[in-house]
This record gives sequence, structure tokens and C-alpha cells, in this order.
Amino acid sequence: MSFSRRAIIAATAVLVATPALADEPVAHPQAEAQTLDLAKQLIAIRSVIGPNNRTIDADKVVRDALVAGGWKSDDIEITTFADTAYIIATWKGSDPSLKPLVISGHLDVVEADPKDWKRDPFTPVVEDGYLFGRGASDMKYDAAMAVSTLIEMRRSGYVPRRSIVIEFSGDEETTMASSREIARKLKKAELVINIDGGGGALDEKTGKPLYWTWQGAEKTYNDYKLEVTNPGGHSSAPRPENAIVQLAKALENVGNYRFAPEQNDLTKAYFEKAAQFETDPKLAGAMRAFALNIKDKKALKVLQANPSYVGKVGTTCVPTMVTAGHAPNALPQRASANVNCRIFPGHTREEIRKALEKIANVEQVKVTDATGDDTIFAPASPMRADFVAAITKSMGLINPGLPIIPSQASGASDSMWFRAIGVDSYGASPIFSKDSDDFSHGLNERVHLSNTRPGINYYISLFSDLTK
Repeated sequence: MSFSRRAIIAATAVLVATPALADEPVAHPQAEAQTLDLAKQLIAIRSVIGPNNRTIDADKVVRDALVAGGWKSDDIEITTFADTAYIIATWKGSDPSLKPLVISGHLDVVEADPKDWKRDPFTPVVEDGYLFGRGASDMKYDAAMAVSTLIEMRRSGYVPRRSIVIEFSGDEETTMASSREIARKLKKAELVINIDGGGGALDEKTGKPLYWTWQGAEKTYNDYKLEVTNPGGHSSAPRPENAIVQLAKALENVGNYRFAPEQNDLTKAYFEKAAQFETDPKLAGAMRAFALNIKDKKALKVLQANPSYVGKVGTTCVPTMVTAGHAPNALPQRASANVNCRIFPGHTREEIRKALEKIANVEQVKVTDATGDDTIFAPASPMRADFVAAITKSMGLINPGLPIIPSQASGASDSMWFRAIGVDSYGASPIFSKDSDDFSHGLNERVHLSNTRPGINYYISLFSDLTK
């Protein structure tokens, strides 16, 4: 799941200066060509959950590329899972006693209706330096780059000491059931590099890199059902209790409520440091003030009123769907609503359910957890010295001196399933884009091909440093 650039830096930590390396990224012609070729092949496959889901065909494209690049067929597993599929491929290291490095991503995409697009979403098009198509930015291009990089490393003679496992889930955009299954299978991993998280921001006018973020934590996604039932009756004989009115009162209370502001080490440092990238002086001042004192009401009011920042200061819950009544001339027997919450780390789903009961403050409203097993609470991954050193070096190779900002995401990713079972996972994609080019999940999705060469150099450095 991808989000806007501001959402990607949902809550972040200290800026880290990268090494001042002046060399241009090294050319890898075969890997660069293969990245574009694989990306085109993957985009052309409609890997959407539901009827005619072809995720397994995308898995086969990856498998065939890896086999041609030197992987043994026995080291690649494609598994059908409900109406989708996932792939796990292993490059065995020289020291079997070491836990593997996992490179994580997904090959399913959000649905796209060709009637709404300027270009067919499942026909890859290169135009004005961009690759267009569903999955271009989320995340088939990045998947193609990671696969091509590993093949390039193998072609160059690199032998990892630690095994490298690359895996792509098949339902990250929906239930994440295969994501959870993959994490269970790879629970003995040393750490996970999730190439579906993090990324860099480009200046809207100059196109130059502004900063780069990696993700070390995320809020918990959860849906709750608010429901009222009563006997109903004829609409000509209204009763004091009306399910729709009762539910409306509860939803108004939920909509008006603001959870207590919170910070952790990541979010505090974000508001301290990332304020320098905010062009609105009022917002920048509020960020700095909030970092100093989370009870600063003036700063909190400014941040909570801004869609880009409200998710960064604590738990949020918002009504998203309503269903009520059964006939225009009958009193409603049932009224229900979905309330979507993004829970700040440290709180359980049940804790927020109980809180919603109190917030709704309507006795007849029943609040139940509507998400089930599709999500789970996951603690933040630590700022591991080996990971931080590796990404600092890798990003410094392609963007010397660029600010690096660790982050906490407001949305869900496959990382949560690894973190929930104690495996450190970090979103660390090298893709840079402008806010105005962010069309993930939307129309005319795109990615700029200028990311290819630096991205491959970044991945070669990162993967080798973590496995040699």
C-alpha cells in the first residue's frame, strides 16, 4: 500500500548526513534494461484480487528471470493461496549458520478501470521519461529493479555469506493473508528490507532530491462496526427510539472526538527536524512547538486541522461507511456504520474498541471489531546500527549529503506481520518522486525512469553490505 509523500514520512526521526561521495552512479546496462523489461511485463499482468486474478503469472515472470539469472528451480517456490499466489526465492549464502536477509514486496495491485484512464492501466507506456501503468509506483517497477539487481550481483560473481530471500506477497492491497503466511514461513530471518516503503522527495520546481525516508514503524489499521437494532415498525407511527437517529448521534460524537496526542522517539524527532521542509510558516511553527510539548493546544489545533499532519499526532478514528433501514415507509430495524482507525503504536485493538464505546456515548450502540485477522499490532523496529550504517552508505553513493529521515507510516504494509513476530523490518525503497507525480492507487499511475541507475547502485550496496 502506498501513500502520499507526506504520508510516507508519517512520523520520523533525526536527519542523518550521508557520506560526501562525488562519483556518479555506475552504469549497469544489463540490469537497467532488464528492470524496464521486467516492469513492463509485470504491469501488463492484471494481478488484481478477485475474478481473473493473474498474480500467479506475475510470480512466474519473476521466477523465469531468476532461473535465467542462475537460481535453481528448487530454490524458488510459487504457492497458490486462495485466489492469489505468492513467491519465495532463495539465494543460498556461504554460511548456513547465519539467518537470511529477506527482501519483501508484493505483486498484486489495486483495481483500475480502463475507461477512467488516459492510457490503458495494464498496457505499460513509456512517455516523457515516465513509465505509466497500474503498479508502476506501487510497486512493480521497484520489484523489477530489486530482482534485476540480484541477478546483476550474481552475474558479477558476488557470493553472499548470508542467504538472500526475495519474496512477493499476493494480496497486500487487500487482506494480507499471504503476507502473514510468508512472515510465518520466514520467521527466522535476521531482518527484512521492505521495498514497498520509504522513498525520496523531489523538489517540485527543480526536480532535485530534497530528502529520503525509511520506515521503521507503522500505525495499526483497524475497522470497527457500530450497530443499532430495534423492532422497527410503520413510519406513520414514529417511536422514541430510532436506530438511524441513535447511530447518527454516536457517529457525530466519534467524528468530533480527538484522541490524546502522543509521541515516541521517532515522531518527536520528526517534528523537530522535518519542520524545515514545511513551506507554510504556521505549520512549521506548530511542528516545532508540538515537539517541545505535545500538550501545546495551539500547535495541536493547527496540526489536527491539516490532513497531512493529523495522522502523525496520535490515533485517529473516522466514520467511512453507513448502512441503514430496509424500506422508505418503515422504521429502521437496523443501522450500522464502519469506523476506520489508525492506531498509534502502544495501544491494542481491544483498547480502542472500548474507547469507541465510551466516545459513541449511546447505550444502544454496539461496537465490534470488524477487521478480524487482516491486521495485527506490531511494535516499532529498532534503529539497528548495521541497518542504519548500510542505508546511510547506500544512499550516500547516489545522493551525497542528502538528509535521511527514519519514519513511522500511517498506513499498513507487509512489515507489520514480520514486526509482530519479532523480526525487524524496514521500508527502504530508493524511488524518488514529486508530490505531484504521486498517483499510487489512483489514475495514470507513473514512476520516473531516472530512478533506475541510482536505484540499482543503492540496492547493490545495501544488499551486499547486509549479507557479506
